[in-house]
Amino acid sequence: MIVIVKYNAGNVQSVQNAIARLGYESVITDNPELLKAADKVIFPGVGEASTAMHYLKERELDLLIPKLKNPVLGICLGMQLLCAYSEEGDTKCLGVFDNQVKRFPAQDIVPQMGWNNFTSVSSPLFKGISKEDDVYFVHSYYATITKNTVAESDYILPFSAALQKDNFYATQFHPEKSASVGNTILKNFLEL
Repeated sequence: MIVIVKYNAGNVQSVQNAIARLGYESVITDNPELLKAADKVIFPGVGEASTAMHYLKERELDLLIPKLKNPVLGICLGMQLLCAYSEEGDTKCLGVFDNQVKRFPAQDIVPQMGWNNFTSVSSPLFKGISKEDDVYFVHSYYATITKNTVAESDYILPFSAALQKDNFYATQFHPEKSASVGNTILKNFLEL
């Protein structure tokens, strides 16, 4: 069973549609028992960090998610919430990754919205993907580069395009909106 975390952050339906296009069924829920029992957990999101963390805390999902043993994929806001801290709303996040989430400096158009490639990639998540492949980003905040960074990209400055630690994987970009490259990345996660 593939579970998509419900926490009132947008983009959940488009992730479910992308999974269906790959031939998999999924359920959208905030039920802790279903999250623990899932074969795979996807933690997507578009929204604001402090509001999203408030929803997670109300349901004690802030305690559950970091302890999950099944493969977890954070997407966009989901990735940022898996980090230690976000400048957005001065928010303490879930702390799976040591990364800090910072706002892009206003030296160019913020948010970064559109296609961008990688400066490096390394992870089972990127099997069949090269650094020249383009993926779709929409974000005003970025995760710093740390030992958990498995893909880097550059917009104004270098940032973590993807993270991995143990059973936790995360992408700043939206695989569900990244055409065939994104489908490959989602399929790689679903087949881990």
